[in-house]
Amino acid sequence: MNDYKIRSRIWIEVGDKVLVGEGRVRLLKEIDEKGSLSKAAKSIGMSYKKAWTLVDAVNRSAKEAVVTTSVGGQKGGGTLITPYGKNLIQAFEAINTKCWTFLDEEFKTLEGI
Repeated sequence: MNDYKIRSRIWIEVGDKVLVGEGRVRLLKEIDEKGSLSKAAKSIGMSYKKAWTLVDAVNRSAKEAVVTTSVGGQKGGGTLITPYGKNLIQAFEAINTKCWTFLDEEFKTLEGI
């Protein structure tokens, strides 16, 4: 028996710009865990420049700041996810989970495959 699966990717747009998708959410979650953009980028194998570009794009497109940064000093700087950013991550993940559940259930209804 074949193990067929439906695969899909979703993202949220604002106007004609991507706000968040799986990759950006993964980066935001790593930032939240590590407290640092550079550490988050390194942990997922992404350059700092690309990570900064993605985070900046999210911040510019969102209605509120998703991340805040602080410049280094004695204890070093950091990047934090705002409460709005955490809500955005949770909303995306809830929508994504519902989408996958729906697709799995719809696939089960197809006959002859």
